Amino acid sequence: MKLIPRTRGGALWRFFLAAVVVIGATAATTAVAGLLQFHQLSIDLGGSQSIPHADIKVADPGQPQNILIVGSDHRAHEPFSSANTDTMLLVRMNPNSSTINVMSIPRDLQVDVPGFGTAKINSAYQDGGTNLLIKTIHRNVFPALKVNHIVDVNFSGFIALVNAIHCVYSDVDHRYYNNTQVTGYSSINIQPGYQRLCGFRALQFVRFRHTDSDLVRNARQQDFIRWAKDQYGIANLVSHRDTLLKIFGAHTQTDHNLHTVDGLINLFNLVAFSAGHTIKQIKFPAQESPCGGTGVAGAVTPCYLTASSSAEAGVYRAFMRPTTAAAAAKSKKPAGKGTAKIQAAGLTADTSDGHSQAAAVAHAGLPVYFPRLIVNGSQYCSGTTGNCPVGGISSTGSYPRSYTIRDQNNVGHAAYRMTLMINPDLGQYYGVQGTAWSSPPLLASPTQTRTVAGKKLMLFVNGGKLTNVAWRTAHGVYWISNTLTTDIPNREMVAIAASLTKS
Repeated sequence: MKLIPRTRGGALWRFFLAAVVVIGATAATTAVAGLLQFHQLSIDLGGSQSIPHADIKVADPGQPQNILIVGSDHRAHEPFSSANTDTMLLVRMNPNSSTINVMSIPRDLQVDVPGFGTAKINSAYQDGGTNLLIKTIHRNVFPALKVNHIVDVNFSGFIALVNAIHCVYSDVDHRYYNNTQVTGYSSINIQPGYQRLCGFRALQFVRFRHTDSDLVRNARQQDFIRWAKDQYGIANLVSHRDTLLKIFGAHTQTDHNLHTVDGLINLFNLVAFSAGHTIKQIKFPAQESPCGGTGVAGAVTPCYLTASSSAEAGVYRAFMRPTTAAAAAKSKKPAGKGTAKIQAAGLTADTSDGHSQAAAVAHAGLPVYFPRLIVNGSQYCSGTTGNCPVGGISSTGSYPRSYTIRDQNNVGHAAYRMTLMINPDLGQYYGVQGTAWSSPPLLASPTQTRTVAGKKLMLFVNGGKLTNVAWRTAHGVYWISNTLTTDIPNREMVAIAASLTKS
């Protein structure tokens, strides 16, 4: 392929890295194909800060590259000891793969931080910045990992970038509430249901972990990436490039190699080879360890996540492995064969509670449907019984909820949300969404369609698992949302959606 010219290097690499940040740490993903247009840019807005003595391994031209993206509250010229990181994302780009592989390392992973002892892995960043973080990853997690580039973006940059792309429509799984004056944790107040999240509220949502585990937060961040990708296309990236570049330059640090022409050309050619590749999420194999009790001398046991060496080795191989076109096509297909009948294994009938939920949102402004079948052992969240925790406040008006969604043109559309819980301690909530908005971004690109029990269902697959199953009528669209950690099997997701019944 044609090499990228060496002119305007600063503008080119800033444009690319701004998009990488959007892909990963800022959760405003764009199609990589849009990066092919960077050579048309003639803008030069000044560089981001260089990370001193960054511990990277420069890849040979044309070879795959691994990028470590860190989301932090660190500001240039300030000590790392005053900073924290919530996001550690590995991105692998391979010209021989049909996907860009993405994997989050959970911040609560138990490790031995060189020179500091046993701690959560995010403390390595605070103790010694990105170099100590990389050293800790090598020693404890992925010994063979070679980090080719580092991008460190702070939280202020996240807020600014989300606002620059006019916010992100998000499929919020349950009510998020916390009052920092009562608990000491960060405040948040977000209702369940499909809605537009901007700036600081978006940051609150992706960082929330007060009643969730680190694994659930990682899943929420990955979903936010996917939602943003659904709504923010190539044209938007190009049209907002000036603003994105300014934000990127003001809020990021990168390794020194990305401040050189040769380093930029090497990375840009790889980006060009990766044009059109989809994002493949690799799940880190962490498990929760017991915590909260007292240890030696009354010390509270830390809440760590752990992973076996064999499991980490397996996920590392998956992260490094290129995806062939045939494998990528297979991963998009839901498990099991298509069927015209509802398969109810793993589900139970619950029409009485469904009718009660529908009655509570009867004036939502559109026909109300509820599923006749729900997951075994799950139940509807109810404001009447207060069975789903909402931080000590009333859940009336949240469970269920009728409200108005405003589209990109600020036109209001009637909507409702029913929330069901499997295990709130594990962050396992799934939902029933209805709206009169006929074209929400979430439903723009179904993976496939399937007719079941007379309903033409739209299936949305991520990594072989169904995240949403939707159904369109003359008066609105309705969908079932899986849990953040996609705990509901594909066949059951389809059956729940196929059982949607008008109240």
